Amino acid sequence: MSSIFSSATTQLAARIESMKGAETALMSFANRFKDLNDDHGYRGIEAETHILDIFDTKIPRSAVPLKMKTKCQIKYCKNDINEDDDHLVIHGIKVTSNIYKQNHQNASDSTDESPLVLLHGYMNGAPYFYRNLLGLSNYAFAGQVYALDMLGWGLSSRPKFQVTSKGDEKDDTYAAEQVFVESLEAWRKEHNIQKMTLGGHSMGGYMAVCYSEKYPQNVDRLILISPAGVPDDKVVDVKGRLKDAPLRFKLMLGAVSSLFNFGVTPASFLRNLPESRGRKMVAGYIKQRLPAITCPDEQKHLGDYLYTNAALPGSGEDCLNKILKPTSFAHNPMLHRIPKLKVKHVSFIYGQNDWMDPQSGGVETLKSCQELKKMGQETPDVHVYGVRDAGHLLMLENWQEFNSAMILTTDKGKRLRSGSPMPYKVLEPESEGIIFFSQPRWGKKAKNDMEDEKKEDASENSTTAAPA
Repeated sequence: MSSIFSSATTQLAARIESMKGAETALMSFANRFKDLNDDHGYRGIEAETHILDIFDTKIPRSAVPLKMKTKCQIKYCKNDINEDDDHLVIHGIKVTSNIYKQNHQNASDSTDESPLVLLHGYMNGAPYFYRNLLGLSNYAFAGQVYALDMLGWGLSSRPKFQVTSKGDEKDDTYAAEQVFVESLEAWRKEHNIQKMTLGGHSMGGYMAVCYSEKYPQNVDRLILISPAGVPDDKVVDVKGRLKDAPLRFKLMLGAVSSLFNFGVTPASFLRNLPESRGRKMVAGYIKQRLPAITCPDEQKHLGDYLYTNAALPGSGEDCLNKILKPTSFAHNPMLHRIPKLKVKHVSFIYGQNDWMDPQSGGVETLKSCQELKKMGQETPDVHVYGVRDAGHLLMLENWQEFNSAMILTTDKGKRLRSGSPMPYKVLEPESEGIIFFSQPRWGKKAKNDMEDEKKEDASENSTTAAPA
């Protein structure tokens, strides 16, 4: 029996080292994407342009609303902390730009800048921004950019995700959100960051909104990068979309929904496959979803990172069915929460071919906030940007235009050099989003079609079986 545990421990340690190596390798590629333009006029040697720091931050376990007896599942989480030390670890990457210090630090418009803190998406980690960190630090954010592994992902602590809630759906959702909100707040306190520009991709965007709801005084600007959970499925035609779907797809969706509701995550599925098959699936995913990455070494290291991230014991991933429904819509949609934020500036950035549906998400939020302003209500200033030739993973697919969009959200666009690739900006939510973005996966319901839909459903149900 002891040999079995020894073997499992050895395998776990090997995977952690593999993940560290993949992270280091990906960050070595960062210099290839350090700027939008080659010439910065920097009067220093190559090694001095940026300072890169990969670090761990201890946060009090008591600050995170998980059951106190919940232990970390990987030894690395202790980060050489004693067994009785009551802390968790948040892993992160920090880039400081000497180019910014030379060109912008003493500028008259630099006094209102705050460091950028980036949160990754579901099943990803801080290194997913390796193509962006250096370039973003050159123009704004006080020359400092952080990317964090959220609690339960990457090389941060991975405690079992046992939230303290009363057990009902609404309370479970709030409790799951607060795990990430409070762990981020504890991290901020440890670094004594007074105000930050908070950016989040996909699930990280969702959590960034949750944090901004509770701690708006700490957020200078909010940047939502293809965020999850914005549209409301009550005004999106999910049933109509499925109505014309092939039977095979309906059956598959039904099976996936059942597994989803039981807490089976994509990572847990991958974790239970033979390693060779799991790595092959990840390699295929990268080639299919990220054709912009053509370097074989870059593909390999990204694949190593994604696989080991999923293969390590599950933690943060277990929030999924508490936050989202099987159709990827949120239990508590951000569409109705963002307009109530006390953060002054909120920006959305989507890929042109984004499956997150910019029209029912960011564009609809922009429209809602504009209407509230006309009624004299206080609501954030919202902007929506689109990145060409990119989908959901826009920061990797078109890193140059994505970086420009990020800089534009700070009102520091004038610092961009002439010829920098510029994103699309939605000015008229009623029409412009439809022109630029690909058609959404789910069609939006027309308000005057609600009653007609009910009549059609009644007629159809009298002659055909209900869809699976």
